[in-house]
Amino acid sequence: MTTQQENRPQAAAKPVRWAADAVATMREGARLRLDYSAQSLWRVDRVIDGIRREGAPYAAVETALRGLGAYAGEVIARETGGEWWATGGDHWVRTPDGRLWDPFDEARRCFGGHGSLRLLCRDAAAPC
Repeated sequence: MTTQQENRPQAAAKPVRWAADAVATMREGARLRLDYSAQSLWRVDRVIDGIRREGAPYAAVETALRGLGAYAGEVIARETGGEWWATGGDHWVRTPDGRLWDPFDEARRCFGGHGSLRLLCRDAAAPC
C-alpha cells in the first residue's frame, strides 16, 4: 500500500517536509494545532502577525516563515487538487487551472504586514 506522499511529484518533497516541521513546531511550541484546512490559515496569519508585532528581525524568523509558507502551500494543494512545482530551488503550487501560487513570498509579505495566507488560499481556490 502506498501513501499519498509516495505518489506525489519530487517537487513536493521539501515543501511537504517543511510544512510538517511547521505543524510540529506550532503544536509543541505554541500549543497550536494545524490540520491542513483552509480555516487553519486564519491562525497562521495571526501567528505571523504576532511575530511581526514583536519586532523580530527577518533573519531570526526566516526558517519559520518558510515552514508556514510551505504549510499554506500544502493547504492550497489539498484544497484545490494542485501540485507542487520546483525550478532552481524555488517552489510554487500549480492549481489545476494552470495558475502558479507562491506561498513563500506571501508568508514574507505577511511578515511585512501586507499579505495573507488565508486570502491567498481563497484566491487559489476561486475559479478564474
